[in-house]
Amino acid sequence: MKLKLTAVSTTIMLGLGSAFAIPSVKAETNQSSVQSGINNANSAISQYQSQLDQLNAEVARADQAYNDNEKVIADTQKKITDTEAQVAQLNQQISTIQDRITKRNDILKKRAQSIQESGGTVSYLDVLMGSSSFGDFIDRVGAVSTMVQADQDIIKQQMADKQEVEKKQEVVGKELASLKSMKTDLEGMQQQILQQKAQNDALKADLQNKQTDKIAERAQLQQQQRDLAAQAIKAAQAPQAKSNNSNSGNINLSVPKVSGSINDVISAGYKLIGNSTYVFGGGRTQSDIANGRFDCSGFVHWAFAQAGYNIGSSTDALVNSGSRVSPSDMRPGDLVFFDTYKRDGHVGIYLGGGNFIGCQNSTGVAVANLTSGYWKGVFNGHVVRIIN
Repeated sequence: MKLKLTAVSTTIMLGLGSAFAIPSVKAETNQSSVQSGINNANSAISQYQSQLDQLNAEVARADQAYNDNEKVIADTQKKITDTEAQVAQLNQQISTIQDRITKRNDILKKRAQSIQESGGTVSYLDVLMGSSSFGDFIDRVGAVSTMVQADQDIIKQQMADKQEVEKKQEVVGKELASLKSMKTDLEGMQQQILQQKAQNDALKADLQNKQTDKIAERAQLQQQQRDLAAQAIKAAQAPQAKSNNSNSGNINLSVPKVSGSINDVISAGYKLIGNSTYVFGGGRTQSDIANGRFDCSGFVHWAFAQAGYNIGSSTDALVNSGSRVSPSDMRPGDLVFFDTYKRDGHVGIYLGGGNFIGCQNSTGVAVANLTSGYWKGVFNGHVVRIIN
């Protein structure tokens, strides 16, 4: 009878092993695939954010350049207005000078005509006899004595006034032309800046849309990851095998059920996936927690605190918490330790199916697999159970 019981037990165990091996492998594959998708989404989101940051910097520079140019344009327009006022004033001066020139020309013309009519000479008698009074006579005497010199002075003044007008016209004309050219160039630059800003805005909108799509994709994957974790917990809660044999009695093979507290711990951890970053010593202050800043032990301490358990917040404290169990007996909620930079240098929370959740320095809080890759190589088999 004893031999028969052993044979039956062996048969049941073999059957159960094959029955649960396939779902475990499938769950592990699904978890890995989902985590890979989340990692890819995080990478794409980070790249989009980096490009957006660069674009925002370019937009800020363009805005600054536009504002600076606006100030220069305003200053230039003021100078143009002032210069145009100078031009108007100069035109008035030119008009006055031109009137003087015209009057002088008339005087010279009359004098030339008088000389010509008198045969080229004007006698003092003609000038004096033409006076209307004694005062006029005195004036004419002085005029006759200085007539030749006056003619020469008028001609010189004509030339000086003409040169002054031409000089002022040249200076003011050049200044006005330069200012108007500068304003035209600045307005052209403003148009180019506006076009560049429009292109940047369009590119920003495209990147923001892509980033939004990736964030939505990541949220779906995170929900899928939570669903898979819930399924794993539910599977762990169910008995692995029950068998009744009328000849050998009942043989009941099962694993311990996962309590609601463990579910709370794991669920709390999943909320931080994609919403956290690794910071050495993080997770010890309300500010760190609010901003998702954790290290591995700080995350484990916080997750268990959400279920009402106050455990250590360092790997040295956690490794001596609870009770040590064999890796073959580990179940969801157990702490798993890894020899990274030191013995038991990293800690995570086991989920089942070879997966654990922890705050890794490359990903923040994320699900990883301890049966393959890097984590397989550093998993030291140290498992601690906090919740029985």
